[in-house]
Amino acid sequence: MSQERKGRGGQAAGGILGGIWFMGWLFTIAFASLVWWKIILGIVVWPYFLGLAVR
Repeated sequence: MSQERKGRGGQAAGGILGGIWFMGWLFTIAFASLVWWKIILGIVVWPYFLGLAVR
């Protein structure tokens, strides 16, 4: 007999932490009082460089 385990707990925690991280990221952008083009630049470029650093 084969037992199958479904791991759903980690997925829910990742979604919650991702939401908290995103809210903190938006707060940081607002707190820095950036002009609109720097906000767009941060939204587009920063995740790219973060991905390169983590890789």
